[in-house]
This record gives sequence, structure tokens and C-alpha cells, in this order.
Amino acid sequence: MHVGVVAKRGNDRAVRLAARLDGVLDASVAFDTETAAALGRDGVDPTEMGEFDLVVSIGGDGTFLFTARTTDPAPLLGVNLGEVGFLNAVAPEDAPEVVADTAARIRAGEATYRELTRVQAAGDGVDLPPALNEVSVLGGQRGHGNGLDVEVRLDGETYSETHADGLIVATPTGSTAYNLSEGGPVVHPRADGLIVTEMVVDSGMPSLVVDPDDELSVRVSNAETAYVVADGRSRATLTPPVELTVRRAATPTVTVGPKLDFFTAVEKLE
Repeated sequence: MHVGVVAKRGNDRAVRLAARLDGVLDASVAFDTETAAALGRDGVDPTEMGEFDLVVSIGGDGTFLFTARTTDPAPLLGVNLGEVGFLNAVAPEDAPEVVADTAARIRAGEATYRELTRVQAAGDGVDLPPALNEVSVLGGQRGHGNGLDVEVRLDGETYSETHADGLIVATPTGSTAYNLSEGGPVVHPRADGLIVTEMVVDSGMPSLVVDPDDELSVRVSNAETAYVVADGRSRATLTPPVELTVRRAATPTVTVGPKLDFFTAVEKLE
């Protein structure tokens, strides 16, 4: 059995916890290269962990998103070192026991896996990985007098035409991230849909939740430059006028182990 461990970069607490996991797992354990260097060991690039039986992410939600993107399609278990933790279900003090138990369940064929919807943008010159949280379409600069014209169509029918700083299409997982900061709704992770939220609109429409299998068309114009961004990290440059399609990605992110206590996490937002 092969287990990968990806710890938050530059975080001594994450490195110490990673070392503890190595001591409790009856498996071949590989650390990401930076964590391994801190432990005086040889490491593995996270992109080489995709066929592992389990990958453990230690850090905040940003570390989990990085791990999900780079170790896909391996099943993930997140250990939370952040303040809120909507993606990491395991507290650090519980991590050694929970990770060992999860690995044992995987080995015995008794593990419980969950699939998290991802969203993906496509268009001329756009080649971005699927996003676990959101795809955003942005103007070259935010603020009054900037932004871009945005037209949103659902299966060919126009929902909104406005001038805005940008547009977010989020998954239920990402509803508590960028989407929420721009006034979008919180969506329970068991709900299945994509959330469309306009950013600082002149005269726009409210957020819209659509069936994840519907196809959204997003046309942007009236700007010299625009960008489409996946999970705040992977970016492609657009030259308006241009049209994109946004839809559910073909494959989900797979998680394993305990369920997140969603309402406890939501309370931390207050």
C-alpha cells in the first residue's frame, strides 16, 4: 500500500505532523519533496502520487486545493491546520489515529469514498485544469471604470447581461470561498449544482444555482484584456470579445475518511 503526504510549505508544525504519520502507518509512505528535505529524506513530487492508495494533505484549504490538483486522481484525506477548514475534515490531534484507521479500511476494502464536483472552463486558447472551488472570469482590473461586459446564457437562453468586475461559477465545495466573499450563497455539500455569481455589477441579477449538467456560456467584451482563473491559481489570458463554456468537469475529486462537520465550519465564518 502506498500513502503520499503533502504538507504545507514552510510550516514546521505540518512537517512534524507528517513525521508522526510515518510512524503509525503500516504502508510505504512518500513525502512531497519539500517536506522530505526538511526531514532529511528523499521525496516524491506530488504529481507522481496520482496512483497512490491514499494522499494526506496537511495544512489549510489552500494546501488541500494544491494537493487535489497535483495528485489527481488519488483519494484525499485532509488534516486541518487552518482557521476554518472547509476541505480538511481531521483535526491535527486526531490525525495519527484517523489516518492509520483510514489506511487500514482502504486495505480491507471497507473505506468510504466521496466525490466532490469540479468545474471546468473551455474556449479558444483556454486549457485549464478542473477547479474544485470555482472558475472565475475577470477583467484586467477591478474597480469603478474598469471591469468588462458579461453575458451569461444557460443552454442558449440569456440569464444576464451586465457590466461587472467579473463572474464566478462555483461548486458547492467552493460556495464558502470566493463565491461567498462576493455575496453568493452558501450551498450544503450534499446539494448538487453550480452557483453563478456576478462580481460588483452595475445592474445585475442575483446568484443563480443551476443543474451541474447544464452548459453555461459566458461571453465577455468591452475590455482590452480578461482572464479565466481556476481555483485562484491556474490562469489563461483572454482577448475580448470572447466566449467560454463552463460546465461540470468529467471527473470529480475523491476524498476518503471522516466526513467534514460542515455546520461547525460554517459557524467559524461569523
